[in-house]
Amino acid sequence: MRSFDRDPILRWFLREDERRVRALEMYFEITLREFTLPHGEVLTTEDRAGTALWVPPGRWKQGLREQLRASSTIVRCVGLGKVVRTLRGLRQMEKHHLPRPHYYLALLGVEPEHQRRGYASALLRPVLERCDREGVGAYLESTTPENTARYQHFGFKVVSHLRLGRGAPSYPGMWREPTGARLHEESE
Repeated sequence: MRSFDRDPILRWFLREDERRVRALEMYFEITLREFTLPHGEVLTTEDRAGTALWVPPGRWKQGLREQLRASSTIVRCVGLGKVVRTLRGLRQMEKHHLPRPHYYLALLGVEPEHQRRGYASALLRPVLERCDREGVGAYLESTTPENTARYQHFGFKVVSHLRLGRGAPSYPGMWREPTGARLHEESE
C-alpha cells in the first residue's frame, strides 16, 4: 500500500484529510473484494511485499450492481465532495480500454524498500505469458513516467492519454499485443 502513497492519480481520486490512510486501505479492499477476487487473479510475492491485481478478458467493466454495491465505500474513500468527479473519472477510465479482449492490470504495487529487486517482473510475467499462449492482449494505466518506461520493457505501448477530469494529471493507457514468437512456439 505504501507504494501508492504518492501516486498522482490516487491522490486526485482519494480524500486528502486525516482519513487518507484509511481511505487508501478501503480503496485496496474494495478493489480486491469487488473487482479482482470474484473475477480476476491476485498475485503476490512470497513475503507479500508485492501484489498484482489482474482481471481477465470480459470482466474488467463493472456493471450497475457492482457499482452500487461499492458506492458507500467509494464515498468514504473519496469524501463527499469528490464523489461526482470520481464516478466521472472511473467512466473515463473505462472508455480508454480497447474493445478487444484483454487482461487488465488493475494494480501493481511493491513496497518501497523492495522496489528494483525484480518483484514487479515476477508479478507481470505469469499473466503476460498466459496472454502470449492465449493470443490475448494486456492493458494497464501507468500513473508515473518511471513505470511507463518499465512497462515498455515488457512490450507495452502507449495507446492513449487519459485525463479523468479538471485538475487530474494526464497519464497513459498502455496496450501489449501477445508475442507472436511465443504463440508460434506453443503451436509446434
